[in-house]
Amino acid sequence: MAAGPPPPLEPVPVPVYRDEGFKEKFLRKTRENPLVPLGCLCTLGVLTYGLISFKRGNTRHSQLMMRARVAAQGFTLAALLGGMVLTAMKARS
Repeated sequence: MAAGPPPPLEPVPVPVYRDEGFKEKFLRKTRENPLVPLGCLCTLGVLTYGLISFKRGNTRHSQLMMRARVAAQGFTLAALLGGMVLTAMKARS
């Protein structure tokens, strides 16, 4: 069997990536999954209010706010995981 030259390779188009700064990436990610920044803001607000209550000496209210902070963090984590699952499902389709 005489081996001839290999067939010519066809050029593969190179994907074009656009550089995006922090602001553009943040806005894009926020549009993709708006519940994560909302959960982060909620967590920050509850934490701040709990620390203010603690400083004022209202321990009962401070303890309640720390529990609410844990719930807000759980919501944020669930939103993050849900967004990741939805993105993965979109990529498969």
